Formats: sequence, C-alpha cells, structure tokens
Amino acid sequence: MEKKTKPHHCGASKESNTFVVQLYLLLLLLITLNISTTSQAFNYTDALSKSLLYFESQRSGRLPYNQRVTWRDHSGLTDGLEQGVDLVGGYYDAGDHVKFGLPMAFTVTMLSWSVIEFRQQIAAAGELEHAMEAIKWGTDYFIKAHTSPNVLWAEVGDGDTDHYCWQRPEDMTTSRQAYRIDETHPGSDLAGETAAAMAAAALVFKKTNPHYAHLLLHHAQQLFEFGDKYRDKYDGSLGVVKSYYASVSGFKDELLWAALWLYKATDNEKYLKYVISKAHSFGGIGWAITEFSWDVKYAGLQLVASKLLIEEKHKQHSHILELYRSKAEHYICSCLNKNNDTKNVERTPAGLLYIRQWNNMQYVSTAAFLLTVYSDFLKSSNQKLSCHGGMVGHEEVLDFAKSQIDYILGSNPMNMSYLVGYGPKYPQRVHHRGASVESYRENKGFIGCTQGYDNWYGREEPNPNVLVGALVGGPDCQDNFVDQRDNYMQTEACTYNTAPLVGVFAKFSKVEVQKMDQNMGLVASY
Repeated sequence: MEKKTKPHHCGASKESNTFVVQLYLLLLLLITLNISTTSQAFNYTDALSKSLLYFESQRSGRLPYNQRVTWRDHSGLTDGLEQGVDLVGGYYDAGDHVKFGLPMAFTVTMLSWSVIEFRQQIAAAGELEHAMEAIKWGTDYFIKAHTSPNVLWAEVGDGDTDHYCWQRPEDMTTSRQAYRIDETHPGSDLAGETAAAMAAAALVFKKTNPHYAHLLLHHAQQLFEFGDKYRDKYDGSLGVVKSYYASVSGFKDELLWAALWLYKATDNEKYLKYVISKAHSFGGIGWAITEFSWDVKYAGLQLVASKLLIEEKHKQHSHILELYRSKAEHYICSCLNKNNDTKNVERTPAGLLYIRQWNNMQYVSTAAFLLTVYSDFLKSSNQKLSCHGGMVGHEEVLDFAKSQIDYILGSNPMNMSYLVGYGPKYPQRVHHRGASVESYRENKGFIGCTQGYDNWYGREEPNPNVLVGALVGGPDCQDNFVDQRDNYMQTEACTYNTAPLVGVFAKFSKVEVQKMDQNMGLVASY
C-alpha cells in the first residue's frame, strides 16, 4: 500500500487552500457555538468586578478619594461619639443602616478566604487590589471596635428605630447607640467570628503588608482568648440583636472556627490542639449540617479541617481530622443530592439549592464557594468524594457549583440575573434605602424618615441608583421572583450574600480563559 504523506502547503493548489480556510472557519464556528451553548456566554470576570463594587455601596464612614460608587457619600461620622469611642467606618449589612458585628465579621472572613484560595485568579482578573480594599475596610473597623482585650463593640444603631425610617445613610437621623460585649456581657460567637475574620485577613496581608498582618493577628488572638474565657452567646448579652441576627447555632462553632483560622495564620500548635481536643464536645465532628452561613460555621470549619489531612505533620491527628472530613463530605454530598433522601438539600424545580424562604441566595453562594474549594482540594490531592450515592469526581462537584452560579447570573426560568447590574435583566427595585432614594449628589436637600417612605419607598419606578454587585434574596421554592421594593424576603441584598461569590467568580473566570486558550490551541493545530 502506498504511504500517504501530508501535502506541503507551499505546493497545494488554490482549491485546497480554500478548503483549508473553510475547514478552519467551520471549526472556529463550532468551537464558538460550543462555548456559547455550554456556558451561556456568562462573563465571570465582569461578575467578579461588579461583586466587588457592591462593598463600596455598603461603606459607612468617610469615603475615600478613590470611591467608585459615586451615588454614595460620607455617613455615620459620629458613630461611637456618645460612648466616647471612634466607631466610624465598617459596613452596613443590607438595605438598612445598622452596623451588625456578626454578619460583618463573617463577610470579611469570606472575602479573606476567597483571596486565600483564589488569589492568583482574582489577580489575573485585575481585581486583587479591590478585593483587599474590601477586606481592609472591614478589618480597619474591627481594630477600632476592639478597644481593649476584653471589649468588642458589637453593634452601632438600633434595628427597631432604623426600620421605622426610610432615609439615605447621608441623612441619617436614627439612633446611633452603640452596644458592646465585655466580661460581664460576653459574646463568644461574635468574638470568635471577629477573631476568625482578622486571622484570615492576616493571611491575606502577610506578604504585602506584614506590619498590618501582625496587628490583625494580635487582635485576633486577644479576641479568641476573650471569647473562650467568657463563654456565652452574644444575643443573650445584647437583646437588641435577637430580632435580627440571633445566634441560633450558639458559640461553639465560632470558637472552633476562630481557632482553626488562628492555626492557619500562626502555625501555633495550641490552636490546632483546641480544634482537635474540642472536636467532639463542641460539635465539630458531631453536627452534620446542610447550610453554611453567618450563624452556622460547622460546614466551613469541617472543610478547612479536612484539608489538613494531606499534610504529613498532621498525621498524628488523622483520626479526628477524618471525622471532620466525613461531616464536610456529608455537606457536599447533600448539596449534590447524593445522600440518603432525607438528608439532601431541597432544590427548586429548576435546580437551585433551597434552604429557606427568606434570603435563600445567601445559602446558595456559600454552598457554591465550599463546593468550588472542595473540588480544587479533590483535584490537587487526586481523590474522589465518597457519597451514599457513589463516588464523585472533582469535575462533577465543580460542575454543580457552576450550575448554581449560572442560575444566579441568569440561567433560570425568570431569565433574570440575581446579581444586580449584571446582564440585560436584573432586579430594579432592590429593598435598599440608599439605592431607592435619589442620590445625595443629585439632591442635597434633607430627606426625612417619613418623607422617604412617602416619596420613595412605594414608588413603582425602578430605583434611581443601581446597587451593582448585590446578590438579592432570590426566588421562592418554585423559581418565582417578584421585583418589588416591599418584597424584602426576595429583593433585599446582604454583604454576606455577595462575599463568597468573589472567589467563585474568579475561579470560573480563569476556567473560561483556560477553555478559550485550549480551543484556540485546537484551532491553531489544524
């Protein structure tokens, strides 16, 4: 048989050249079609940029010269004055103007964890500086709020009076009473989460700003010791938080969580021993949880503990760490619908994870984050996930995380992006005082409490200011969503909804770039 050789291009006829060009173009078209149909052409880099903008909308205090959200201005400049302490700064948690310490700390922990896990991807998207600014805005406030070793200011403002008022933060006339935890009014959950946030942030700033990282660690260690020595739930000491951010899970998860982040930040064995020795009595290896949130840290704790298993120096603790891992995998499997039927997370008909009616998207974003991190762990350690429904590879875990993210960005029955400002269709009437009232820059006239309700709250028109990057509460259990300002269960957004998305958007941004490179390489090889 005659040996066939590939013709040299220089000797090819005009017809064969035309054929090669046509084949090249057809291949390019097929690849482009494949990319757009499989991912609906979601721009994760754009979503990442927008998610970080949201934190600038939520800033309290004196805004910096480089503030990008220009419809906001300075606010809360006398916070702490009545108590003789400087509590200017920090974040408003949602659509109102109370500064709640527990959800603010969890927001900063998740932003920091996003940078720890996905620093390169965030940097590749050109957003690392913005991510670090978002973290530092929170940690600068925590440094102020931790006025002595056993005192932490827990809240500024009062939820009850705040909710009677519909005002821009710049016009605020509501009470700015500040509340603290101390030796006689302990709050181990709040102290623990704030310690976790500062320890995780110390890891973020370790190389670029070592002095600041050291300062954060100093505060984190003191707060952990305070929380561990004077144990109690903060909502028992501060009745004002009960209606808004009650600590249902107690404080044991936060103390374990803080100890684990302190171990990662300091490499000090005493913190690891705390996580190991109290694993059983504090519920670390007892609770199989199907949510991860500002209140319930167990799933995150269990996942971080699991990752210690692959390091040789932790072999002596492998028995306890394996128990942490089994609970972490229960969480992951429950999200994947691969546990026993009664132990899986419910889903909407279109496949969105559904935990509860009020602000369900917070649980979707944290789940997507944990799934993404665990997928990377499985891949890097060349392992599989063991569920009741069988073994699962890292690709399947990541694909499910992506399905949740794509639902958020518009792949859903409403064809709506629940990330405000992203895509052609998104919520226009977000339940948010500042966004729903004409900007202070447009109208410098004072707008009072009732005037805000009378003139702005009930308006049918879209909000005058777009709350870019906010993840709203989202659809109900049947994938339905009503875009109305008074529908706060669905249209209010919170900082801890968006924070976990920062890392996940960065991850999928990099994945899409890699896919494009591979496809272009495939075309080039023809």
